[in-house]
Amino acid sequence: MRIPALVLLAFASNSYGQTVELKSPDTQITVSISDENNTPSYAIKFKNKAVINKSLLGFEFKTQAAFSDGFKIKSIEQQSVNSQWQQPWGERQNVVDEYNEVAVTFTKNEPNKGTYTIRFKAFDSGVGFRYEVPQQAGFEHTEITKELTEFAINNSHDATAWWIPARGWNRYEYVYNTTPLNEAPLAHTPFTFKTSDGTHISIHEAALVDYAGMVLNQRRSGTFTADLTPWSDGVAVKKQGAFKTPWRTIQIADSAVGLVNSDIILNLNEPNKLGDVSWVKPGKYVGIWWGMHINTQTWGSGKKHGATTQTTKYYMDFAAQYGFDGVLVEGWNIGWDGDWYFNGDVFNFTKPYDDFDIAALTQYGKEKGVQLIGHHETSGNVSNYRDQMEDAFALYEKSNVSQVKTGYVADGGNIKRIDKNGIARHEWHDGQFMVNEYLYNVKLAAKHKISINTHEPIKDTGLRRTYPNWIAREGARGQEYNAWGSPPNPPEHVPMLAFTRMLAGPMDFTPGIFDMSFNGLGGDTNRPQTTLAKQLALYVVLYSPIQMAADLPKNYLAKPDAFQFIQDVPTDWQQSIAIDGEVGDFIVFARKERKSTKYSGNDWYLGAVTDEKARTVEVKLDFLEQGKKFEAQIYKDGKSAEWKNNPYDIAIEKRIVTASDKLTLKLATSGGTAIRFKAL
Repeated sequence: MRIPALVLLAFASNSYGQTVELKSPDTQITVSISDENNTPSYAIKFKNKAVINKSLLGFEFKTQAAFSDGFKIKSIEQQSVNSQWQQPWGERQNVVDEYNEVAVTFTKNEPNKGTYTIRFKAFDSGVGFRYEVPQQAGFEHTEITKELTEFAINNSHDATAWWIPARGWNRYEYVYNTTPLNEAPLAHTPFTFKTSDGTHISIHEAALVDYAGMVLNQRRSGTFTADLTPWSDGVAVKKQGAFKTPWRTIQIADSAVGLVNSDIILNLNEPNKLGDVSWVKPGKYVGIWWGMHINTQTWGSGKKHGATTQTTKYYMDFAAQYGFDGVLVEGWNIGWDGDWYFNGDVFNFTKPYDDFDIAALTQYGKEKGVQLIGHHETSGNVSNYRDQMEDAFALYEKSNVSQVKTGYVADGGNIKRIDKNGIARHEWHDGQFMVNEYLYNVKLAAKHKISINTHEPIKDTGLRRTYPNWIAREGARGQEYNAWGSPPNPPEHVPMLAFTRMLAGPMDFTPGIFDMSFNGLGGDTNRPQTTLAKQLALYVVLYSPIQMAADLPKNYLAKPDAFQFIQDVPTDWQQSIAIDGEVGDFIVFARKERKSTKYSGNDWYLGAVTDEKARTVEVKLDFLEQGKKFEAQIYKDGKSAEWKNNPYDIAIEKRIVTASDKLTLKLATSGGTAIRFKAL
């Protein structure tokens, strides 16, 4: 029985203060909000066991008194919501939004000391809360120096955490660490961990708008604080008048896949603000890209220049023949010569190199039914990009470009902006300035009916719901690290991403490398540390509405049977279900295609990948529709497959299955299985 908040809201009062309790609709999660000892705090239980112990709330400001000691609960508002909404594209079409909510207002009984509200939403899959500060005397302009939000983990000494370091030079692009939770220092979110009783928890944030990104700082063992990434002047957040913070999210589940199947991040974002977004098109693409990473082509001009008219036409021909929607072209515009990593001042976003005829390619693409996919690399100079952005999008709109990949390659803390006095300042990718700059880019692109795929981005916090043209982003170690990463991504990387980075939203990982031996095979070279079958499974496991066939066309033509799966697999889904898995070990995903002009809407797809350990996984097919038969087109590791020296051994077979069947998947070391269930 689902019980509304009006029944599930409990009050307690004693000489130390008041406590409000809120339960999730299934009653398994309990949030306690308190002003005990005149200090706002909260705590969370899952199935009557403490998950988050008493944790402080509030702010410190540069000039005003802190929102901390001396604050009491003044009022409470509550509601229950059980609704459903539709994504224009996504991992599932229909999203259920069910929660119980309480808004608790705290005040200090002194003049100009402030008042604020904390709004809590309890879902069956976790909790979200945010601060809401109203317009009030003495707070017309605020500069937040510290957010006091804590996450005090119960029994932290027995917990295992999976994390990447925050505020380092490489933004979010690190190999994940597996450590005792108490050994995680300053960490990015999503921050995932498992307690000794098997409870899985992930801390993140939703709806990050006009605010600093939050990282987790473990100062006292087991207690993390919300550490806000500062401006270049040291202030964390600058606000005028009333404001709301992003939602702090705590996903909670009995199992690792329980985290993956949650929609809490999306549900805590505002609905679509763009109106009709039928022009936002999911799809698959190829591109002039991988050749630069393996040194067969260059971004800069010269004999090996990749972005030429002739080469682009070849890729368009390939795309048209094999059903791809677009061709990404990097290195087409002036600015790539020399050490482009530091060329942010000289990039020109409207002037192509002489060997790239954008007008001719626009016409050629129209004839072939294939679009150019645009590219804007800023090398971290966002002021130079901002000055040209309107003209750059206008050129792309004129050129029939509806998707643009943006890049912000620069060390963390080295984004270059020119202030109003003409002085160069350097900011973090996840500070308030850049949070706003990324969103400005997305909004301006929408005016030109262009979708944005951000690389070197601010982390995903579900804003694709509000701005559906923010179609994908990077924000983790992608495929290119397998070309030159030293070390490349390890076998556990993808089953790690599934339970960490991918909890935030889609990732443009760029899967589908068929040639593993461009630097030779073995375990010590820069190369994809996977089998061929695992590369196919990535199209199902790592969700993105735009998926790249990242390898060179010749390598697909050399393995046409395996290439068929990439041609068949869609990128837009009616439903997605994480079936089985453990963090960093393995993951099994099933997804049903969404009906469109290309897809019937009847077929299912399955992807399974493992780490360095070969394993056998049994999968029930009860996600298939009852009473129907399907042809299972199975792409699996061959009997002799193993990632180091025999990655190409792949077996392809077909069999008839129903929802009552089971499949036994034998995954090689760093192997995988990809299946299309074709409805009969």
